[in-house]
Amino acid sequence: MFAEEEALSGQEVAGADEEVENDIEALREALAREKEKAERYLANWQRAEADFRNYKRREEEEKKEFVKMANSALVCDILPVLDAFDRAFKGVAPDDEKWGWIEGFRQIQRMLLDVLGKHGLSEVKCVGEVFNPQVHEAVAQGDGEEGLVVEEVRKGYWLKDRLLRAPQVVVGKGNGGAAQTQGENSKER
Repeated sequence: MFAEEEALSGQEVAGADEEVENDIEALREALAREKEKAERYLANWQRAEADFRNYKRREEEEKKEFVKMANSALVCDILPVLDAFDRAFKGVAPDDEKWGWIEGFRQIQRMLLDVLGKHGLSEVKCVGEVFNPQVHEAVAQGDGEEGLVVEEVRKGYWLKDRLLRAPQVVVGKGNGGAAQTQGENSKER
């Protein structure tokens, strides 16, 4: 009997060992599945975090671009005022410079340019420069070295790094020929 009990208990032990092994294997598989899930969740979270950072960066850039556009629209509306000052001062005779109100208007013009300059507005320098069609707008040809800007008809302006308005210029045509306006060119066509 003792042998039978021993054999029976050996089978039970072997069965229990096998059951424990099956439980251990099931737990390992469950652990591997949970690890895969955790890695997927981590990857998804990291991707979502990166997407959110990119979204915030894009929103900041869009806000800055919106402010730039609003500023450029406002400055474009003010440019005719600057042009009016320039035209008015071209009409002032040298004898009239003694009047205090003329100097007062010059001071107002300087103040306006200073305020706009603080916000990134600057004049495009053009007289004596090589004509660049990406920056200058040629309205006529005149006496002067070929390809150089010899006269500025209307000022142009930069707003920070962006060309807000191209200067209208007269470009030298070489050979010392007479000035030829765009209107005369269109009559010949």
